[in-house]
Amino acid sequence: MPPDPTRDPDAVRAWVAEYLGDLALEGPDGVRPGALRGGQAAADAALAGLEVRGYAARRSNVLPVGSRGATRLSPYLRHGLLTLREVWDAAADAPFRDREKYRDELMWQEYSRHLYARVGTASGRALRNEQPRTPQPWDDPWPVRMRCMEEVLGELHRDGWLVNQTRMWMASQWAVRGGADWRDGEDAFFAHLLDGSRAANRLGWQWTVGTGSGKPYGFSRWQVEKRAPQLCGSCSLAARCPIEQWPDTPPLAEAPGPDLGRGEIPAGPDRVVGGGADLVWLTAESLGDADPALAADPDRPAVFVFDEPLLRRLRLSGKRLVFLAESLGDLAARRELEVRRGVVADELAGRSLAVTHAPVPGFAVRSRAVAPVEIHPWPWLVRPRPAPVRSYTGWRKAIGVPG
Repeated sequence: MPPDPTRDPDAVRAWVAEYLGDLALEGPDGVRPGALRGGQAAADAALAGLEVRGYAARRSNVLPVGSRGATRLSPYLRHGLLTLREVWDAAADAPFRDREKYRDELMWQEYSRHLYARVGTASGRALRNEQPRTPQPWDDPWPVRMRCMEEVLGELHRDGWLVNQTRMWMASQWAVRGGADWRDGEDAFFAHLLDGSRAANRLGWQWTVGTGSGKPYGFSRWQVEKRAPQLCGSCSLAARCPIEQWPDTPPLAEAPGPDLGRGEIPAGPDRVVGGGADLVWLTAESLGDADPALAADPDRPAVFVFDEPLLRRLRLSGKRLVFLAESLGDLAARRELEVRRGVVADELAGRSLAVTHAPVPGFAVRSRAVAPVEIHPWPWLVRPRPAPVRSYTGWRKAIGVPG
């Protein structure tokens, strides 16, 4: 069992190195925590300290760090330690402009989940159009000789978290200027980000390269001087900046993609299906105390499986594995919990399981193999219904604003 991170955070790192280190990108000796702690206690503390006042003006600030308006709740939302509804309600008393901008970002997260539930792994292709790759003379898509790239890449690898502004910088530098495949850049993000999800991560990268809009995000010196001026001042390339001018972008080309019609989204059940399970199967999408299957019976034990074949293929950073282990160790301090490693279907074979539906393709595959006897609804902020998902604006208009 992972140790309780509230008692001994160093022991969690040692546990990950011993039991999961061979699956980590850095290997056992390189396993380190990121900038944010996992677990319900950490999530609750972050939510209690939520400050939305000033968010609209400061959300894109990069440096100094103290000027940032980003709330850093995304890893807890990613793993179900907080729900979008909880955070939506927590912003109710913020000033109107800040509240609306912050809630718009929460709705974007919900949109990414609706879209991913519909298209699944096909989100790795262009959703409508994509910018053709036109390699430029960059020896590295993220050249660290540029002070802005050195700083942000270091933060990604060290902390496992970035503000949205620098995510756009890196994605644009990689794909628009560097001409590298956005899918490879998205994989690099996914390996390190504590909030890494194929839903939000891929959507962000595709937005940056112009998928669906025809307007790639052009990273240039102007953004750096506005959001982190000290970086340009300390850069050895300040007098010959390679991103001084707006990048040239070729005409947009059509690219095949998945059907984005108005069909039903596989949203999962809208009420509990089945019942009488002996054990709760927890997934990485839903590790919080409020997980519906957990909350339905406070005395029912739970099980979590580190999916060995998947983790061996993904090669996630140890930071992400530590965050998961901290979340499990925190839960195990309050509830009987079994943690396993292996093939999910094999580890759970023959068990009487309750689970919360997860709107990701992997859940559908594993659920068919595991055959849970009790399935609880996913806690959508806005339950999916037939609606266009070609654009966030069109989707939001059709879905409406939550109450």
